Amino acid sequence: MARSIFTFVICISLASLGCDGKSESSAKGKTKLAPPTKPDAAPPTNVEPLPPAFTSQGDKQLSRFVRRIFQDKRGHLWFGTNGDGVIRYDGNGLEYFSLKQGFGGRAVRAIVADKQGNVWFGTERGITKYDGKSFTNFGEKDGLLSNSVWCVVVDRNGLIWIGTLQGVSRFDGKRFSRFSIPESKPDPTRGVTSSMIVHSIVEDSKGRMWIASNGGAHVYDGKTLTTISEKDGLCHNAVNDILEARDGTMWFATHHNGVCRFDGKTFTHFGAKHGVKGTEAWSLYQDRAGNIWFPIENSGVYRFDGRSFSNFQEPQGLTTNAIQCVYEDKEGRLWLGGWKGLFRYDGKSIRSVAKSGPWH
Repeated sequence: MARSIFTFVICISLASLGCDGKSESSAKGKTKLAPPTKPDAAPPTNVEPLPPAFTSQGDKQLSRFVRRIFQDKRGHLWFGTNGDGVIRYDGNGLEYFSLKQGFGGRAVRAIVADKQGNVWFGTERGITKYDGKSFTNFGEKDGLLSNSVWCVVVDRNGLIWIGTLQGVSRFDGKRFSRFSIPESKPDPTRGVTSSMIVHSIVEDSKGRMWIASNGGAHVYDGKTLTTISEKDGLCHNAVNDILEARDGTMWFATHHNGVCRFDGKTFTHFGAKHGVKGTEAWSLYQDRAGNIWFPIENSGVYRFDGRSFSNFQEPQGLTTNAIQCVYEDKEGRLWLGGWKGLFRYDGKSIRSVAKSGPWH
């Protein structure tokens, strides 16, 4: 059955992918940087509720919840939080940017860069572009489908794909247009959900776009859209993230049945018999050495070296089992973000990283 997944299900012609966004972006959303300040105290909007404040290191942490990590071409590290906006580390110190500084939101769910070096952020209030000097904010008023943004990716042609609570928008730098995907069942077990929510978009080595929704994974080859779901062998339809590994296999992190791998013909679900426990997998990341990392709620973080899985929890230095993202910077430092802030893996153990470090 898996061999035929790209030949059936839902097909949408390129002609049907018309523009729904009518307005052009303008400079009126552009804001010069104000001096960085401490994190905003006001509660975020349209964001999953935060757990109660913790006492371990308390306000020494960067933020209660670090959910996205990215390094720009300047070598600056950006930490997207779930309520404190975005934090930049330039090698010398930290700067906090949120609404007061002209940044677009408080909850940062995506960070990417385009070919020009601009850094783009997806937040609960739309998308924000940082050009190295100032922030420019875009939202529904500019044609974006929804201000509730969950993922952003820039494809090889420079087109920006934005996954939102109400589906997929594409931005060419001037106008937003709707990219149509099938509706799916809202997931009432999640804090924020809808029939059109998109949690992840990735471009593979063949230029195909993979879109993660509550209805499975949708694959767009430039002409048609194909849906892959549980009936094709996918471990669950509620997909949180998608990764193309360097060997060409596709990995899927799902919300209710862990992680599975697709080799183009068959799916392999990694569960208890492989040493992987838990079901709520949030993200996928491949480091330079080829290891694939993924956190699973209440089960710590897993690393797959191509043969077996290693698990990292409290004995290895984590102070939380609610990690959401993994990222390796240009210096080879491996960072982990989640509830209780930021962590770093030195190859042997994991250390909590507070505002004072350790950074190196």
